[in-house]
Amino acid sequence: MDEAPPQTIFFKRSHFATHLPADAFYSPSHFWLAREPDGLWRVGFTKFAVRMLGDLVDLSFELPPGAPVKPGTILGAIEGFKAISDIYCVIDGVFRGGNPELAGNLDRIHEAPYGAGWLYRAEGEPDRNCMPALEYTDLLNATIDRMMEQQKGDNPGSP
Repeated sequence: MDEAPPQTIFFKRSHFATHLPADAFYSPSHFWLAREPDGLWRVGFTKFAVRMLGDLVDLSFELPPGAPVKPGTILGAIEGFKAISDIYCVIDGVFRGGNPELAGNLDRIHEAPYGAGWLYRAEGEPDRNCMPALEYTDLLNATIDRMMEQQKGDNPGSP
């Protein structure tokens, strides 16, 4: 019997649209977390974060698998043409390693941010600031509002 496709929540605002997996959790720093059958958490950038980074050129992890972590621990960095960003842990527990499939193929992060483009796995408990998908849409709205206000401030003559 075929497995049903995961349910998603559609979000569209301004020039941005995405389908958020409904069973995932989301961090204020635009990471998603999904519990795997073995109890570990798979973590990746949301489509919004990926869009902000632009084209990706390098990904590295500083911590070895098995290292203890807590929310806010810097695990590594990702470099895009637009910016270099730290990869933060959103789990209180143990880092289990990066996605080996990304070596030499960072395009997977853009192509399937909620699938094959996941960043790392960890065991433990999610950061208490993580939220379900519907709450994350509120955060996206507030973030886009701030970006649009900033653009207006940068262009005073624009409507």
